[in-house]
Amino acid sequence: MTSYIGLIHKEEGSDYGVSFPDFPGVVTAGVTLDEARHLAEEALSFHVEGMLEDGDALPEPAPLELVMRDPANRDGVATLVSVKTPEARAVRINVTLPEDVLKRVDAFASRQGMTRSGFLARAARHEMEREGGPL
Repeated sequence: MTSYIGLIHKEEGSDYGVSFPDFPGVVTAGVTLDEARHLAEEALSFHVEGMLEDGDALPEPAPLELVMRDPANRDGVATLVSVKTPEARAVRINVTLPEDVLKRVDAFASRQGMTRSGFLARAARHEMEREGGPL
């Protein structure tokens, strides 16, 4: 499950509106705050489902600091809106590592409460993010 920032807007005499900085053009509104939050999850889930069906990549959730730097967003109240995203299918691979490296990987992963595979996947993502490469 991934969470994106939703910005709640309310003007006098209007419903509670919700927009999503990571998804320009996706908006919803509700008469009450609870209804707006519920409809925000529905609207975002529907939009994300359509993107995935079209083969579009989902954006990484923007950090709150970046969202609030935009003057257009400063009148909104930020809330996290969760959306279910499909889990990537695990694929079994065969990897050859030097024995001493494998022992260190296993020891480190164990201390972190992780599996070998979980650690190697996290390390790979970390390196790709550090280099600015695609995930």
